[in-house]
Amino acid sequence: MEEVRVSDVEVCNLAYGGKLEEIRNRILADKSQATRTDQDDRTPLHWACSAGHTDIADYLLRLGVSVNDKDDVGWTPLHIAASAGRTDIVRALIGKGAQVNVSNQNGCTPLHYAASKNKYEIALFLLENGASPDAKDKLDSTPLHRAASKGNLKIIEILLKHKASTNIQDSEGNTPLHLACDEERIEEAKYLVENGASIYIENKDEKTPLQVARGGLGILLRRIVEG
Repeated sequence: MEEVRVSDVEVCNLAYGGKLEEIRNRILADKSQATRTDQDDRTPLHWACSAGHTDIADYLLRLGVSVNDKDDVGWTPLHIAASAGRTDIVRALIGKGAQVNVSNQNGCTPLHYAASKNKYEIALFLLENGASPDAKDKLDSTPLHRAASKGNLKIIEILLKHKASTNIQDSEGNTPLHLACDEERIEEAKYLVENGASIYIENKDEKTPLQVARGGLGILLRRIVEG
């Protein structure tokens, strides 16, 4: 089977392909290979994280490569590992000093991706290691907005346990509850209201979560609030 080529730098292709021995040989011959950057400003560590090759990531980290290098759109290895669900690599990166609140060009932190992609263990580990639950991207969306929109209830639960702001508004004035109601995420909307989310905040369209809600969801949420 033909090998997938992702990079114009061979050591990066080897990292993506899981070729640890070949990488070792190249780095033994030329130490600079460990930190070569390709056409996307990605290093071998970025590509090992992308493909989930824990052994290669561990090898590179033992060599002392930088864990916080950004590619051409601001993604660090931790962004990639969190988004791809590489739990062991996330732990290793943070163990070597990866910045948990670093943002990429879209303003997203690794926690934004863990929250939107329902990577529970990774989200919890990030939060336990100082990730801000209220980090805002360029649209002022927080990880809680992401989880509420996607219907990721367990992520919502751990974000609130780590003091995420329930009624924080994005650039359109939407709270996480607005998004949960708009996407008809019934259990998530109920949980948010039971934990302090307001049904009365208006977004920029002057609509409250109750007005965004369809079917019987608005009635259900009002009953929770009014007892």
